[in-house]
Amino acid sequence: MSAYTRQDLSVMQAWPLARKIQVTQTRIMEWYYHYGGNVAVSFSGGKDSTVLLDMARRAFPEIRAVFVDTGLEYPEIREFVKTVPNVVWLRPELAFPKVIERYGYPIVSKEVARRIYYARKGSAWAFQHLAGLNKDGTPSRFNERFMKWRFLLDAPFPISDYCCTVMKKQPIHRFTRQTGAMQIIGTMACESAIRQNSYLKNGCNAFHKKEPTSQPMSFWLEQDVLQYLQFTGIPYASGIYGQITEQKGKLVTTGAHRTGCMFCMFGAHLEKEPNRFQRMALTHPNQYDYCIHKLGCGAALDYIGVPYAA
Repeated sequence: MSAYTRQDLSVMQAWPLARKIQVTQTRIMEWYYHYGGNVAVSFSGGKDSTVLLDMARRAFPEIRAVFVDTGLEYPEIREFVKTVPNVVWLRPELAFPKVIERYGYPIVSKEVARRIYYARKGSAWAFQHLAGLNKDGTPSRFNERFMKWRFLLDAPFPISDYCCTVMKKQPIHRFTRQTGAMQIIGTMACESAIRQNSYLKNGCNAFHKKEPTSQPMSFWLEQDVLQYLQFTGIPYASGIYGQITEQKGKLVTTGAHRTGCMFCMFGAHLEKEPNRFQRMALTHPNQYDYCIHKLGCGAALDYIGVPYAA
């Protein structure tokens, strides 16, 4: 049974920022006391996790943060993380070139890449989803969205959704096993259908999951994050995000909108030009050349029709 309905989520997303802060800090405190203080904030250096860490440390100043140094972060993000105290740095076991060689390129979306990967391995369910069918072979309105990407089965390069698992999740899981510190994560339901469904099913504090996680900002929106940063004046990675300004009644950043891994291609087909790679060509030419030419991401983007030249 789901913890919340979509209507519940819509109501919470419409709450004023003050109430969201209060509820989020309550969830953080519940998580902290449930595990006797042995918790850690998953800190990417991005604006969402910066807000999460600030709220957590207002309640518990000694709380640890964990940063996974994948080698794919914007250099401005890494420099910002270095300025934040009490952060544990982790590294993945495989570098990104080895991940794409072994598993495949992260293109289109996690859901699509996962189905391409398993369909190529002969999984019937993946083939059926790419054909717009349910597991039993009946038509599925839910799976119709995968049909347009079926052509990727013939792509001359590997494709999968394993990059995030290997580069980010596995180092965090190892840290949790070694220390017992239960993670607090800054993901929000508005970011993807997967995250929305996870929140509707589990709520903020998923104590009952096989690998329990706290996601106390799940009902926040990006406007809340920007408003929090502007209102509190706390430091954030302004070197990459730029300043927070208002345009047409909404808060925006003058620099990058999202950060994350520089070479990730998930969602690039949905972006207006200049997209993330076109901007990278101008702002980070060395990383752009490595990504597009040496790693072969340019060929993958060509295959799905995403421009990348500045």
